[in-house]
Amino acid sequence: MVVASRIRLARNFAGVRFPHAADAKELKAAWNTAVEAAREIPAFARAAFIPLRDLNAVDQLFLVERHLISRDLLKKPQDRGVIVGDRELSACMINEEDHLRLQVLAPGLSLREALSQALELDAAISSRLPFAFRQDFGFLTSCPTNVGTGLRASCLVHLPGLVMTQSMEGVLKELARAGFAARGFYGEGSQVYGDLFQISNATSIGRSELAFAAALEGALKKLLRHEHAARASLQEGENQARLLDRIWRSYATLTHARLLSYEETMRELSKLKLGIALGAKIGRLSHAAVHEILLMAGPAHIQIQAGRELEPRERDEFRAQFVRRVLAGK
Repeated sequence: MVVASRIRLARNFAGVRFPHAADAKELKAAWNTAVEAAREIPAFARAAFIPLRDLNAVDQLFLVERHLISRDLLKKPQDRGVIVGDRELSACMINEEDHLRLQVLAPGLSLREALSQALELDAAISSRLPFAFRQDFGFLTSCPTNVGTGLRASCLVHLPGLVMTQSMEGVLKELARAGFAARGFYGEGSQVYGDLFQISNATSIGRSELAFAAALEGALKKLLRHEHAARASLQEGENQARLLDRIWRSYATLTHARLLSYEETMRELSKLKLGIALGAKIGRLSHAAVHEILLMAGPAHIQIQAGRELEPRERDEFRAQFVRRVLAGK
């Protein structure tokens, strides 16, 4: 149910204006300072240093789909970019909302492991750069909700049971009351695709980084119990036949459609992912196939696979071909 865990740390240079208030000279200096320091860190020894201005629109969107940058970073690409570590497990956005946005990704529910790696990366960079920090507030950030630890711990969670039983609204309210936020597939301001939600802490002050990660882990375990209960209810009595019908209809759509939008692909793929989790035997379907489509079906990924920019209808046609091929095991 938990697809991935992410730890993000917001950091800013002492005595330098936040990116939204900085002029071109300050942004360029911040970029150069960050890159120079990162090149000295072993964790970024094999990293790619990517200025956004050097990329076309498709390649920029590709980085968003890989969860390596935010859409906000694309609004003003000049003197902004990202450092991508080995195997894309670590990254650092430069000059987004804050001067640095360090992040570490890990599979499954691995918040503590990701936090440990992120803090090591933070320590390595902070030994080379002076960060904006006050004893009474902690790390200073552009957005007040990030002041303190600068931490945003999150997990990408697959919750089709709660969605299908129409229980999601109540669960989201419960999470909000407990101090957690639920966002879409690509984070803040993004749409929910394929019943995938990003669950994260809503504030970052008043606790240690470890305490925030532990609190989120506890909230997620409670959330997963709700999801387990919802899935169990979908398999009771006549509900089971209806559930299997929905799963097989999704399989039929994905294996026979000639045009597939990204939204439709993710919606139907969610049912297949649920079916696998419940032990349904559906053709040659496997977790590997579902996750390959999940990763590779985005508009930018489709165009990169095609080797050229595509019109929307062409993308839908190419995506349908790609999905049929993967599900057929080819």
